[in-house]
Amino acid sequence: MAFTNKDVMDLRAKTGVGMMDCKKALVEADGDMEKAVEILREKGMATSVKRAGKIASQGIVEAYRENNVVVLVEVNCESDFVARGDQYKDFVLQVAKFIANNNVSDIEEVKTAMADLLAETIAKIGEKIDIRRFAKYVENNTKVDSYIHMGGKIGVIVETSANASEELTHDIALQIAASSPSYVNVSEVPAAEIEKEKEILKAQALNEDKPKPLNIIEKMVEGRINKYYKEVCLVEQPFVKDGDKAVKQVLKEAGNVEVIKFTRFVMGEGLEKKEENLANEVEEQIAKAKANN
Repeated sequence: MAFTNKDVMDLRAKTGVGMMDCKKALVEADGDMEKAVEILREKGMATSVKRAGKIASQGIVEAYRENNVVVLVEVNCESDFVARGDQYKDFVLQVAKFIANNNVSDIEEVKTAMADLLAETIAKIGEKIDIRRFAKYVENNTKVDSYIHMGGKIGVIVETSANASEELTHDIALQIAASSPSYVNVSEVPAAEIEKEKEILKAQALNEDKPKPLNIIEKMVEGRINKYYKEVCLVEQPFVKDGDKAVKQVLKEAGNVEVIKFTRFVMGEGLEKKEENLANEVEEQIAKAKANN
């Protein structure tokens, strides 16, 4: 069975073993990935393969600036203890620096380029590590700023028009971190999302104890949709530093500043959380012991 350089890289990332040894194992296994893993394990060389089944739902979000490039990256590990360690933080910083200094368009490119360092870090730390996602903004007659909240639990990167002050751009980053908008303005909200929300709100109104006439319900739904916009659209939200003003009013007063785009990462968002089950773990260990006898 033939194998490619990507197979060698995948085996490297999966086991933490050097490239040449991975290539030799694939040759010996006739290109069979699982058999190659077994060969490396039998030789006592595989270090990170045992982490493959673990869930990396902890970690940090980090921001890094170099000249006019700003990067936001999320890297996950298995425990909060490791995430707070200097060695782990240094690895995350190296990932961010690599992204800032190289023309990469997706996370797979980053993982491939950093496979050796990733495997070495896994071997040293002893936990599964996953370079999960990143955003890269370049200042080009614009202002870009970032904000990291709670030691890396939430990270934001935002781009504003050039006429924005550094203070205002940073305040907008704080706003995004605190208020969790999904869009910059109303025009960005997909029509299908609005229609779905209207259907839900209409059903809620119809299911109330004292149903109202349909024309009244329609007005109620429109009112609630406006409230929905304030939840999901950045410029419609109350400004964090002055709740009497909407963000769009603050932007207008600052000289019609425009928020071009933003990215907000919440560490571990959407990842399955590891659930410990002692009974199952004991049963697995017993089964393994029986299989080895």
